[in-house]
Amino acid sequence: MPCDLILVLDAPSVSDVQPTLRQLQGTVRWAKIGLEMFTASGPDCVHAVTDLGFNVFLDLKLHDIPNTVAKAVESVAKLPVKMLTIHTAGGHEMMSWALKAQRQHAPELQLLGVTVLTSMSAAGLCATGVADTPEHQVVRLGRLAVDAGLNGLVCSPLEIAPLRAVLPPAVTLVTPGIRPVGSAAADQTRIMTPAAAAQAGANFLVVGRPIAQAPDPAAAARAILREISS
Repeated sequence: MPCDLILVLDAPSVSDVQPTLRQLQGTVRWAKIGLEMFTASGPDCVHAVTDLGFNVFLDLKLHDIPNTVAKAVESVAKLPVKMLTIHTAGGHEMMSWALKAQRQHAPELQLLGVTVLTSMSAAGLCATGVADTPEHQVVRLGRLAVDAGLNGLVCSPLEIAPLRAVLPPAVTLVTPGIRPVGSAAADQTRIMTPAAAAQAGANFLVVGRPIAQAPDPAAAARAILREISS
């Protein structure tokens, strides 16, 4: 199964990461814009990143009442975004409304359902009232999302195999929590190496600091791409 790489843009503006993006042109095809950059820079950051030749994965993790999320999806549809995240914990109705808005206003946009954050441990999940393990909760939410019509999920690499065992093979799995050998885990608790995640069945690996903070970001990205293609 082919696997691709998504670079995380951990900065408030595109100008902060523009040198890195220029170094990665032609090596990495995807860039992830999250809440930090989108709230600081607004929709202009999406245009700036696409102007540099990258596909944009807009990671806003929308989670609200169904109508509000649907309207937010409609607003995102005006931007050159390829993938957008919503929280599966918002429930079946919220996901269905979001999917209806996506199909009506942005047929080429892929909605991804976020399951359990990779920073969340079993103890942290239990503190929110969920007694199941992260794996069981991810599978539960993944099934709910697919039942609502979504064909893409965000999960930690540790849940790739359990999801692949129960979901249709066409479901796209996007996995943060990727750490090359020797990299610090930082705020991630459920992690895996690029090669292991690719072999487990990930479609996209989301990587930030191991590339962006490397002495040679392009060399670091090429090393990961070689690892996942071998």
